[in-house]
Formats: sequence, structure tokens, C-alpha cells
Amino acid sequence: MAPPQPPVVKKARKHLRDSTESPTQERTQLKFRSPAEFFAENKNIAGFDNDGRSLYTTVRELVENGIDAAEVAQVLPLIEIRLEELSRARFYERVGMEGTERRDETLYKDFHVQRKLVAASAAAARRKRARENGSTPAETTGAIAEPTTAAEPETDAANAHAGGNAANDAHYYVVTVRDNGSGMPHDAVPSMLGVVLAGTKYVVQQSRGKFGLGSKMALLWSKMSTGLPIRICTTEDASRPLTLCVLDIDIAKNQPDVLVYERVPNAFGFRGTEVSVTIRGNWKTYRPYILQYLRHMAIITPYAEFGFQFVAEQSERSFQLHFARRSERVPPPPRQAKHHPSSVNQLVLQQLLDAVDPKTSLIAFLTRELSSISRELAKKLVAEMGAPFRPDMRVSELDGNCIRKLCALLGQAHFPPPTGDCLSPAGEYNLRLGIMKELQPDMVATFAEPVGVFEGHPFIVEVGVSLGGVNVKTGLNVYRFANRIPLLFEGGNDVVTKTAHRLIPWNNYKISATADKVGVFCSIVSTKCPFKGTGKEYIGADAEPIQKAVRHAIMQCCQQLRIKLLRHVAMRDRYERKRRLAKYAPNVSRAIYQVLQLMADASRQAPEDAAGGAPETQLLQQVRTGMVTEQVLQHRLLRHVEETDQDDAVQRAASGGREAVSTRNVFFGIEQATTRVAMAGAGLTAPLLLLRSAMVSPPETAAAAAVDA
Repeated sequence: MAPPQPPVVKKARKHLRDSTESPTQERTQLKFRSPAEFFAENKNIAGFDNDGRSLYTTVRELVENGIDAAEVAQVLPLIEIRLEELSRARFYERVGMEGTERRDETLYKDFHVQRKLVAASAAAARRKRARENGSTPAETTGAIAEPTTAAEPETDAANAHAGGNAANDAHYYVVTVRDNGSGMPHDAVPSMLGVVLAGTKYVVQQSRGKFGLGSKMALLWSKMSTGLPIRICTTEDASRPLTLCVLDIDIAKNQPDVLVYERVPNAFGFRGTEVSVTIRGNWKTYRPYILQYLRHMAIITPYAEFGFQFVAEQSERSFQLHFARRSERVPPPPRQAKHHPSSVNQLVLQQLLDAVDPKTSLIAFLTRELSSISRELAKKLVAEMGAPFRPDMRVSELDGNCIRKLCALLGQAHFPPPTGDCLSPAGEYNLRLGIMKELQPDMVATFAEPVGVFEGHPFIVEVGVSLGGVNVKTGLNVYRFANRIPLLFEGGNDVVTKTAHRLIPWNNYKISATADKVGVFCSIVSTKCPFKGTGKEYIGADAEPIQKAVRHAIMQCCQQLRIKLLRHVAMRDRYERKRRLAKYAPNVSRAIYQVLQLMADASRQAPEDAAGGAPETQLLQQVRTGMVTEQVLQHRLLRHVEETDQDDAVQRAASGGREAVSTRNVFFGIEQATTRVAMAGAGLTAPLLLLRSAMVSPPETAAAAAVDA
């Protein structure tokens, strides 16, 4: 019988078994994450993909918060944005790291990047010299290339680190946004800005926010990129003190970490909110997006005034922009709506049932908590479901099967569509003024669709189409807005872009989608915009009711522009007709006057009984006395052209072409002596009637007569 193993071996094996099982046990343990931790790790969902996009999204969130606050207070928004650029050295100085110096350059990324750039530049120079000398570069012949000395990249990297290129060295920005809105209550500031997924917009209501994050995500990005807190200064009344709050966030607990929280004197009578945050960003790459966003905001909110100031490290790179207010009509704030029966599911229905008093009757629940259900319709629904449902049934008596049956009936029954009274569109008036203010187009047309319904949620589509303008590219330029905020990214997949490029017959409306400067502006407002993708930057074309509304609205705008274009063509044709007729008016007047002079001379030699009618005799008498001259005839001819040509040109252009007008060539000129004698012998009536006919004939006849003469 084998001797037993020593205890120490058993203990070691037991320890080895425990050590091999511990990772599995750790993997099986449940871990809970707060919303702040989730969004900090998945920041791309909220638009914080990289440094540049994070800078853009931070400005966007703070600006939209300010506009919301001003609209709630029903005041004309005044938004001031200040973007201060900080170099790495200045940022280190602010956070107390001014003594930081590099000891080993090879540890840093910019050293290796600069080294690769120097090597690539040297290789390009060698290839250029080889081409000039007619020889083969060393890289292609297998010869060993001349190595780049380490001193060159080290020197360049050191110069760059010392601030030789401050534009590339600056990656930190202080973003400050001030508004004149309603402000925030003193006691609610930490909770409103320091708790992720806590807000006042988690209801059925039109809102600008996508996730309800707002400045909270800017605080998370500030904590991740710079480690600095956010600074808030706010008040609800100009006569009250200011609330100064310096706020950080505990992402593990999803709770605010208040560093400074006090009241300070309001010396300047300020009302509103000012938020300042220091983040890492990339202004060089995302500058056009930020400026384009502000311009689009000025289009969709012409009742707001925007001021933008960029403070660069070098003063010559600093600049300011001002987007003036054009309208004073602020749209009413959107109202909270009830769930439409066709939009609820079992989860939403269960939440609504849990929120009401258990003693509430089922009929009262259907009529009060859901829209588009009258008391008579609620009774029909209860009767349709049969047992165990009854008219006096309370919501506390509903079990799981009853809830499923009720939800199925709500999804299949027919209900009146929602009214859309809860929505707050920009309005055709504001949309038109915004387009005219920022683009200064030659023509613009707007149209607003009636309320539509998609998946139980009401929506309104407003469209504007413009021709021409300042800083507008040739071709189709699509401007997209959802709940009155611009959408700048992923536009190729959007329903508006696809509809404008594929479903609109532009040529039928006398518009060239490739040669003209066409602007298509589409604003969609809804209690729930059907965004696609995690970034929520576009609305898919599979939303058929929205696509039909967008297409119809664009075509209505194009029809308005077609009428304007036809009128414009008519005016242009009228101008050309006048110009051509005015060009030949002197020749025609001269020819007519010469004929009249010949006829006046012939009337002196003719017998008195051949004088003809009294009007002709008076006309010839006026010619002999000098009352009718060549200048008088020219003036009368031009006035006749002015009076008879206006309506005719408009009618011809509106009919789509020129109408055929019967004309007769009339020739004027100096007659020979024999012809003059024959005219006098035959009497003056026929020649003068011919002259009068020519004077009242269409202007083209007179012009043709002058050319033929």
C-alpha cells in the first residue's frame, strides 16, 4: 500500500486548484454599472466619437439648452458663445503642471510622427534628385538608403514641443455659452447637471434633446479629457443673487460632486445661465462644422441672436461672428401629450397602469391616460374584449392576460389620429425669413404640410426651396432639421436627401438640379422622430408617411417657384422686346415722318376736292406747321410700345410659348416722283389710312417695316 502524500502537497494542490478557479469565479460575479459609467465608455452614442466631434457636440448641446430656456421663458433668445484656445503649455499652467518637461523624447508620439515625416520628406527629395539626374533611386535598386540622423527629428520634435507650431500644439478649449433664458432654481442645479439620465423631458413631448444628456455629457467628456469640473452661473430673476456652482461628477455612483455652491451678488441684473467647461478638442478639423451649425441654427431660429467669438493663441487668428435677429415671432413651447393608443406596447401600458390610482376604473383610465379615446369608444372597447372585462372594472383587477389582451386590441382597433396641437413647428414665416437672411436667394418658396401620423406619433413637415443665394454651391443643397435642430452628418441616408435627389422631377418645374443653385430646407417636428443609427443624425427613408409628406411639400414649393420663374421669364422677354423695339424706333419714326412730309407736299399741289377726310387733313397740316415732328412720332411710338406690350408678354410666357400673331409687312420709304403724283391724283385717303393702320399695328410690324425699308 502506497504511503499517503504529505499534507503540504495536498495543500499546494488545493491552493493550485483555488488559483485556477478564481478567474472563473470572478467572471461569474454580477457587476452593476451606473448610467454615467455606461455613457462614459460608450461616448460615441452621444456624439463624442473623437476630439473634434466632442468639441462640436459640446457647443451644440450648450447652445440648444440656452435656446430651450429662452423659449420656455417666451423671450427672444440671445446666445453668446466664446471658444478660447489653450496651448498645451497654457493648459499645464492652469492646472498646475507648468514645471513638466520632457526628459526622453522617444517616449512621446509626436517624436515618432515627426521622425516618419522627416524620413518621408528625405525619401521624396532623393527620388526627385534621381529623376533629375536620370538615375534610379536607391530604394528601387536594392541599395541601402542613407539613414536619417536622429538629431534632425529630435530637433524638430523639440521645436514643436517648445511651441514652434502653436496651431497644431493647441488641443484644449474653454467653451463658454451664455443665454438669457429662464435660468435654473438654486436647489436644483447639482441634480440637473450632475446626474446622467435625469431631466424634465422624459415625457411624450417634442424636444430638441436626443438622449436627455445635454451638458451632462460635456461634463463627462471634461472629466475624461482634462479632469476639470464644469462651472455654472445662473439665476431665475434679474433681481435675485446669482447661483455659482462648480460641479464634478462621481461616475460610479452617478451623483454630483459639488466643489463650490454659493450665492453671489447680481451686480449687472443678469438673468439666464452661463456654462463654462474646459475640454480637449480639434478646432482645425471641425471648424467648418461648428460654423455651419451656427448658420443653420440662424436659419431655423431667425428670432434668435447668436454671437460667436473665437480666441486663438495668436491674435491674428481670432475672429468674431454675429448672426442678427430677423424675426420677433417666437414659436409657442411644445406641450406634453398623451400616448396615442396605436403607439403603446405592453411595457408602456404597464407603466401607465402603475402610475394611476388602483381604484381608477378601466374606462376612466382609457379616456384620461390615452388620447383619441372618448367615453363611448372606451365602452365599446371594454365590451369588445368580453369576459372578464366589465364597465365598472378597476385597473387593479387587471392581470397579465388582461393587459396582453388590452394591448392587442389597442394595436388593432381604429382610432382618430392625434391632432398635433402639442407640436411647435418653426412656421413658414420664420423659415422664409431665416432662408432670406442667411442665404439671400433670388427666389424662395415655403410650404407646411398638415399634421401626419407615423407609428402613433404626430409630425409636421415644413419645406422651403430657394434658388440662387450667397455662398451656395451649384446643384442641390439639402438642409435638414429635426425638432428645429440642424442635422449635419450622415445626410446621404436621410429621407429628405433621397427624396430631393430621386423623387422630384426638377425639370418639370423649369429648375435644373445640376446647373442652378437649389436649396432644399426641410424641418420635421414630432413627439418622436424616427432616427436611425446610434448617433441619431438622420431619419430613414423607410418612414413612408414622412417620405410622402416631404415629397409633396417639396413639389408644392417647386410649383410656386415655377410660377415665379415663368413671370421672371415674361419680364425678361418683355425687357428684350422693349429693347429691340426701342432700338428701331428712331428709324421707324424717321421713315414715317419722311412719308408724311411727302404727302404734305403732295396735298398742296392736289386739287382741293381731293383733300380727303378731316383727320388726315389736320395731320398733314400739323406736319406742315411743325407741330408733328420726328421726335413727336418717336415719343408716341415708344409710349404705344410700353402700353401694349406688358400684358401680351406675360400671357405668352404663362402659356409656355409665343402665340402666332398674324402680321402684314408694310413698307415705308421715300417715293419716286411718279408714284407721288399718282398718289396725289388718286386722293390722300388710301395712303393716310395705310399710315394709320401702321401706327396702330403691333410693334413688331413697325419694326419689321423699318428693317425692310
